[in-house]
Amino acid sequence: MLIARYTHVVFWDKLKKNVLIIGAGTTASQLYGTCRTNRYSLLNVKGFINCNDDPFFHHVDQTIVEQEKPIYPLKDLEKVIAEQDIETVLIAIPEMSRKDQRKLVERLINQVETIKYLPRMEGLVTFNTKIDDFDGQLMISTAEGTITNTEKIFKRGMDILAGLAGLCVLAPLTLYVRHLNHKQGDYDPIFFKQVRIGENGREFTIYKYRTMVPNAEKILDELMEKDEAIRKEYQENKKLRDDPRITKAGSFLRKTSLDEFPQFINVLKGEMSLIGPRPYLPREKVDMGPYYQDVVSSKPGITGMWQTHGRSEVNFEQRLELDEYYYRNWSLWLDITLLIRTVKQVLGDDEGAM
Repeated sequence: MLIARYTHVVFWDKLKKNVLIIGAGTTASQLYGTCRTNRYSLLNVKGFINCNDDPFFHHVDQTIVEQEKPIYPLKDLEKVIAEQDIETVLIAIPEMSRKDQRKLVERLINQVETIKYLPRMEGLVTFNTKIDDFDGQLMISTAEGTITNTEKIFKRGMDILAGLAGLCVLAPLTLYVRHLNHKQGDYDPIFFKQVRIGENGREFTIYKYRTMVPNAEKILDELMEKDEAIRKEYQENKKLRDDPRITKAGSFLRKTSLDEFPQFINVLKGEMSLIGPRPYLPREKVDMGPYYQDVVSSKPGITGMWQTHGRSEVNFEQRLELDEYYYRNWSLWLDITLLIRTVKQVLGDDEGAM
């Protein structure tokens, strides 16, 4: 893994492919973000093509998102390919009709080496998806990820080792947090206990460092009653961006993700895993809707998809989508990838290069 990673990093400039993204909307922006942070892809995005209001297409109407790279009109497609030495084109307009897509591919077929496109299959394609030639027709078969008994044993073993290592750090960290709280005149309990939803819907008590003032739930109810904007923000995201209940020590703990460390106790008890979905509150069950069954099919984790893919920038529904993705695509490699990204974020490198 290390050889593959650093080979890509060292020789990236020589191995990279110049890429042009067809589209300039949200999907194109997300695709660019993946190309930029995933060095394994070796894709060097040079710009975007805006297909809106072009007579070549009749059914493309994207909301244009401001991009870091130049956005060119579709009429300059061939010119941009030649000037930027484009080798690969990525079509990032999932709503494009089959007729328009065929016209675009025919226009590109002799211009570049590789043409790739994002199909309209959100939430259906997983790592277990297979593409078959069914008597001349493209057929996509998809299935949920399955965990073998060997993989379960390996994952549990990794959790136990992580839990023991976490407890070694937990003791001195607890003394430090206690010192910070006392320094600010806060002598209330250091740890915060709360009931959460675990695997298969079983409830358990989660442990965290207390980062809020005492009676935080009661204060939240009062804030929502007095301020409609706060009520709306919390109902939509299940959290507040500038939460007035957070203590100064709590702000430091949350920023560094150290507030989660007591959860290593839950990991050793087998109630949580090192990597997994977010542990949701019982009152959030109704809001989880159709995602609930998939999310609770895995043990909740100290870290996971949403913590490494936006965290505070991700709303409640997007968190559920990420947790559902984790369940449907679980693999040991995915766990290792998320663990590495978590370490990089704690150390201050948010972008990562996975």
